[in-house]
Amino acid sequence: MPQTDRPRPRRRRRPLRWAAGFLVLVAVAGYFVVQRASNDNGGVPYCTASADGKSAAKASGQFDEMSPEQAANAATIAAVGVSKGMPDRAVTIALATSMQESALRNLDHGDRDSLGLFQQRPSQGWGTPDQIMDPVYSAGIFYDRLAEIKGYSRLPLTVAAQKVQLSGFPQAYAKHEPDATVLTAAFTGGGHLTCTGPAPVRPGDPARVRAELARLLGKNPLYALPATPVGGAGEGAGEASESEVALVAKPGGGDRAARTGQVLAQWAVAGSRELGITRVSYGGKSWVAGRDGDRWRERGAAGGGNSAGDPGAAGPGQVRIFLRG
Repeated sequence: MPQTDRPRPRRRRRPLRWAAGFLVLVAVAGYFVVQRASNDNGGVPYCTASADGKSAAKASGQFDEMSPEQAANAATIAAVGVSKGMPDRAVTIALATSMQESALRNLDHGDRDSLGLFQQRPSQGWGTPDQIMDPVYSAGIFYDRLAEIKGYSRLPLTVAAQKVQLSGFPQAYAKHEPDATVLTAAFTGGGHLTCTGPAPVRPGDPARVRAELARLLGKNPLYALPATPVGGAGEGAGEASESEVALVAKPGGGDRAARTGQVLAQWAVAGSRELGITRVSYGGKSWVAGRDGDRWRERGAAGGGNSAGDPGAAGPGQVRIFLRG
């Protein structure tokens, strides 16, 4: 056989392909790092829940990488539960259920006629499509049916959720319990929610915020919504005017009022981008949208906006929400 006709050995290109694939992964990871690092300059916003109220690297007491939409839906679910007087266990069950059913998104589609945060079906008596697509309604009816289950708080989470949902995959809820527990602590306990990203550029609508808060407070609200601000313009008013929506606890609310104030403050943070909220002040701490949106600052801390004499600081029993004017 002539030398030129001999079959040539195939070149091994697999290492080159591996190297190319590795470089692609590095590029993608670098893109997301840059996006997160540039949040204050217009990067992709995200939210993090902390069970202990500390702002730190990812740990067992944190659940992060939620979009603002997911965080706002989670906060709404928690707020409705608190307004109904449901315990933390019920809030955890509701959050884990929505995490499994919709990934905390208000879906307008699903299996057969399933809709919304909990994938509830109009044909199964959960309400009309419009009702189910309302997060306040859908969370409320979930809690109503959960409360009908005797001893639900002592049941394994996946059993309690399945008794409400009648899902074809009843064991699927269990895997979300750790993250749902962190979210519950952030909304109703000693933790908090933070959301990074650019500060709002569009003016907020105080009437809209006040109306949404009134719905979350329910029929027997433990907080009042004064028509006028409880104080003057606070920190940040020099760059752009601000308007204020305040919540003031009614006397005798006790622990339930404290839980309500906590969850509504976190709700305001979650909805800051959508609602034009620039600052939230509650319980001796403040959160400011933009560069420092990854933390709540203690009263008197540098840049915290809650130092002595600050007109934007919240007093006892107050939640103060400032909107871009």
